[in-house]
Amino acid sequence: MTNPARLLAITALAIFALDRISKIWIVEVMDLERLLRIEVFPPFLVLQMAWNQGINFGIPLGGPLLLAGLAVTISVVLVWWVLRRGRRVLVISAGVVVGGALGNAFDRLYYSQAAVADFLNMSCCGIDNPFSFNVADIAIFMGAVVIAWKA
Repeated sequence: MTNPARLLAITALAIFALDRISKIWIVEVMDLERLLRIEVFPPFLVLQMAWNQGINFGIPLGGPLLLAGLAVTISVVLVWWVLRRGRRVLVISAGVVVGGALGNAFDRLYYSQAAVADFLNMSCCGIDNPFSFNVADIAIFMGAVVIAWKA
């Protein structure tokens, strides 16, 4: 088996890169920051700009440095915990979570809004979802679900 720390780092880097590429492309190249909304396949998929200065669903919790520091601290603890277990599925899942957490932490320090760039909005079946999310959010959620299920 591949070295667990190396596998986790490669997974985290891949997720971080995917998140950054999606944000650069959609927010900056497609100029969603200015346009605010691009209907791709409404209501199922709409690109809708949202700057999340808080934690989940914009719940406020300190400033950008505190939130970025919290993401890094939680990532370090998660890496330590998972590497002690050494199970491949946990290592990969932790890499997915860490890559997403670091992607969102990067946003807080990179963008002038000191916020996470969220842009994916999905609604269906008469339910209008007011919230947007991003690739990092998907990674964090999916990785956490697998960790909870397999731990």
